Amino acid sequence: MNRFTWRALACMAPLVAACASQPAPSVTPGDTSFPPGAERAYAALATQFDRDAAMETVAFMQQFWRIAANPGFNASIDHIRERLAKSGFQSGGTKTAPFVRVDEFPKGQPGWDYTAGTVWIDGEETPVLSRERDRVSLAINSLSTAGADGVRLRLIDVGAGTGEKDYAGKDVKGAVVLGDASIGRLWQQAVRARGAAGVISTEIARYIRPSDPAGMSDQQRDVLQWGAIPYDPKLTSFGFKASWRTGSRLREALARNPSATVRVQIQSTFYTGPNRTLVAEIPGRTRPQERIVLAAHVQEPGANDDASGCATLLGIAQAMAAAVARGALPPPERTLTFLWVDEIAGSRHWITTRPSEARGVQYMFSMDMTGEDTAKTGGAFLIEKEPDPTAVWERPSDPHSEWGADEVKLETLKGSLLNDLHIAVANRRARDTRWVVRTNPYEGGSDHTAFWSAGVPSLLNWHFTDRFYHTNQDTIDKVSAAEMENVAAAVGTSAYFLASASEEDAVVAVALLERAADARLALERRQGRELIAKATDKAAAERTEQQVIAAWKAWYSSAFDTVGRLPVTAAGATLSRAIDDAKKRVAAQ
Repeated sequence: MNRFTWRALACMAPLVAACASQPAPSVTPGDTSFPPGAERAYAALATQFDRDAAMETVAFMQQFWRIAANPGFNASIDHIRERLAKSGFQSGGTKTAPFVRVDEFPKGQPGWDYTAGTVWIDGEETPVLSRERDRVSLAINSLSTAGADGVRLRLIDVGAGTGEKDYAGKDVKGAVVLGDASIGRLWQQAVRARGAAGVISTEIARYIRPSDPAGMSDQQRDVLQWGAIPYDPKLTSFGFKASWRTGSRLREALARNPSATVRVQIQSTFYTGPNRTLVAEIPGRTRPQERIVLAAHVQEPGANDDASGCATLLGIAQAMAAAVARGALPPPERTLTFLWVDEIAGSRHWITTRPSEARGVQYMFSMDMTGEDTAKTGGAFLIEKEPDPTAVWERPSDPHSEWGADEVKLETLKGSLLNDLHIAVANRRARDTRWVVRTNPYEGGSDHTAFWSAGVPSLLNWHFTDRFYHTNQDTIDKVSAAEMENVAAAVGTSAYFLASASEEDAVVAVALLERAADARLALERRQGRELIAKATDKAAAERTEQQVIAAWKAWYSSAFDTVGRLPVTAAGATLSRAIDDAKKRVAAQ
């Protein structure tokens, strides 16, 4: 997940404790509000996910620092394409059979990778930072050092390193600057503004680093979060991210010898090849121009982020194609499109360069960090809903994740059946496996953002708060094949259902949606009364609560309308009447 580039991790708000106890809607056996078409899809897909193959893909991808255009990114694309080909996806394009292709487009900034990134304290044999041990400690866009043995440089500690007072009286020109600021800010202050050779940043997100350093586990002391410095080939500079333990070791060396030096050896490479998107499709039988899109991003170095999302998506595509081939499911009526992309950039490119296909996208599922072993990472499975009123007003029942809220305007909300349908399907899976399913309001930052911005109802399947997010310790030992299977069962069922629903399914979906609307309005009124009672300005609080209720009624009114477009045949009188009646009942509450 590339949320790192959207908002500084250090600005994340504390995790709302209520998230851990947030109740999830349930689907009970024999529930007449669960569409029969969804149940048939679930039965065909629920046990078809290949756990071993998924873990093999994660293991392959986690070898690489995957950045678009670099060898690891391209190898991952090719690995998935080969497995799709072995599963019956033909090369090129066809109107009737599953196919796979690779789209290429220019990359604005070169790709990057490194084979050596090592820092030694002079006089010590064991390096404090290395690729072999720390995996991702060297910052993206760092340039190679001169000479086979690297360069020896002064080490200067600037504390926080955020402003003038931290640099006062310190000559950092040509030195390595050690500081606690984010690597981008430290680089701007030390390299760009003052001529330093490079920086070492110890910044770590708050949810990884406890307020009391004495309480850190050994594992936490060795966690570092990867980062990037600006691409500037005119400045032969570099950056490193360091763990708490490494930062302490460097500062201890300076305490022993204020004139301590370090040796830095870097071998990095920039790649000017094209960006690549892997596209696979199962063509729709009667409405091929209409699409359900599922996407996962390839770039980043993590096993969970996002090798697990790519492996889960691959497993869904293979399971669906196999179910159709063996007759367990008929071919979908709408086209199912699977995208493996450079996060956001690849989705935007697909949307803008294939406008006729993009116009037909009905719904979109983003898959990011889908395989977390929650006991190890601490990250609960979340469905990040497409924007609804919880994205506009913060509500006790719907806490944001530690990533934090993005600004959503009330006038941009467009209701759809997607949220409540997918939550119901996920809880159908939870009924079988005791999977814990939670939700969070829209926050943005992955591929669902690109599609939602293009007007497509979109949501995200992910895990957070992950204590290893964007770190050197996002490794395969923290990936759960069972968790990937749960996500695959839910997303695959929802996507196939949306691609093939009948009018009977749509009528039942109206009932599902009405039940969700009733529950939401009751919840909002209950917590609204509590919020008004606690408010200092009760009149203002009452006005807000009236706006909240009105917004939910409007959102569900438009959501009911989307059910009219759900069946693959034209909506009949029964469905139209069900929609009208449900809208009236909800509006009258």
